[in-house]
Amino acid sequence: MPLPKIDDARTLSDQELADGILAAKRELFQLRLQQATRRLEKPHQFKHLKHRISQMMTVARERQLAAVSEETTPQTQTVSDSADAATTATATTQPPQTEVEESVQADEQESVSEPEATEVTPESSPSEAKEEE
Repeated sequence: MPLPKIDDARTLSDQELADGILAAKRELFQLRLQQATRRLEKPHQFKHLKHRISQMMTVARERQLAAVSEETTPQTQTVSDSADAATTATATTQPPQTEVEESVQADEQESVSEPEATEVTPESSPSEAKEEE
C-alpha cells in the first residue's frame, strides 16, 4: 500500500482538513492502544497514518501563512513608501557634513558596538571581576 499523496490533502477544504486531522489523530490513538494490548496486526499503519497527519498539518500551515501574508502585504508597501519619503525629506533638509563630523560619528558608532572586555586574573573568580566593575 503506497503512502498517501499530498495532493489529496490539498483538495480538501479548511473544515474537511481540520476534521481529517482530528480523525487521524484519534485513529493513531486507537492504533497505539491496539499495540499496547498486542492486538495490532498491521504495524505499517503507524507510518501511513503519521505521514497523512503531517501532510494535512503542512497544508493547513501553508494556508495559514498565505492568509497572513495577504493581510500584511498591502501594509508593508505603504510603510516602505512613507520611509522613502522620509529619507528624501531628511536628505534635502540636512546640510552636508564635514570630514571631521563624519569621523566623530564613525568613532561613536564603533564605541557603541564594541563591548568592553573584563580582565579576569587567576587569583580572582569571574564573579569578583563583575563586582569590581
